Amino acid sequence: MAGEKKTATSVTGRDDDGTTLPGSAGLPRGGPIARHADSEAPAPRVTVNKAYKMYVGGAFVRSESGRYFQVRGSAVGHDTDPPTVNVPRASRKDVRDAVLVAHNAKVSWAARTPFNRGQILYRLAEVLESRSSELEASLVRGGTDADDAAAEVDASIDRAVFYAGMADKVSALVATHNPVSGPHFGFSIPEPMGVIGVIAPEKPTLLGLLSTVLPVVTTGNTAVALASELDPRTAILFCECLATSDFPGGVINVLTGHPFEVAPIMAKHREVTGIDAWLSDAELRTQVERLGADSVKRAKTHAPRDLEFWLGERQGQGIGWVEPFLETKTVWHPVGL
Repeated sequence: MAGEKKTATSVTGRDDDGTTLPGSAGLPRGGPIARHADSEAPAPRVTVNKAYKMYVGGAFVRSESGRYFQVRGSAVGHDTDPPTVNVPRASRKDVRDAVLVAHNAKVSWAARTPFNRGQILYRLAEVLESRSSELEASLVRGGTDADDAAAEVDASIDRAVFYAGMADKVSALVATHNPVSGPHFGFSIPEPMGVIGVIAPEKPTLLGLLSTVLPVVTTGNTAVALASELDPRTAILFCECLATSDFPGGVINVLTGHPFEVAPIMAKHREVTGIDAWLSDAELRTQVERLGADSVKRAKTHAPRDLEFWLGERQGQGIGWVEPFLETKTVWHPVGL
């Protein structure tokens, strides 16, 4: 009504002189209004499922074809993933794009000092160590026994440390001073070949991938790898470790898909100078060797081996794993006065 004095109220349910207002009893002093006891509980939130992608040029990408294949995990529930997930299925163009990225990265990577490449490899080992529990859980989800998963992750970290220490020692182990007739010095010096295609073993997923890719990049090569078809999710988790390490984009590129599609494309690509393929299909191994020979490529094919093989100290690490993808340059220098 006109002339009536209006009284301001506060959120505490009292007017300015402290008197409790009608209907405000039970409200918390200075706090929000309480829910009614009979109000409905909030609906459970929708979980955010992970979108799995390939790793090319330091970025996570989908297949340009839009194709996927389905991967089913074990019954062990340790994350929010549904039982079956979609993983990108690499196409011919995905291989070509990855090879182009690796080709563009090879000059700057080879130009780095071996000591610096060793530092970068050691940083990768640090990241793997910090995410070891996630890697173990991922391997278990992919069907690996828990004890084997723990052993595989430990061996993978140790393998990264091994190549970090080996990076600046390859030249001393491989280079030679050749005896020559005449007033010259002769030196044989190892050099990286370029882009190497890797078809990683199906099992062990993580250790097999590291044991085939790290020898390639330690000496200055770049790599385009096809991850395990059986458990590509662990390989993608490894790529997350790569993305947060010091590895420049394009040095290690990881595709997901089917070996019978990707391996022949890699073997035929003329910018791929070598290929290391671990394939269970003998006919596919023969095809890769033949296609590699057609493009004058150094092609190495192998039958799959079990985890015990890869856990051995001389398997997956050592100079014998590095040499196959090195070229030797011989330099002649006149003897000075």
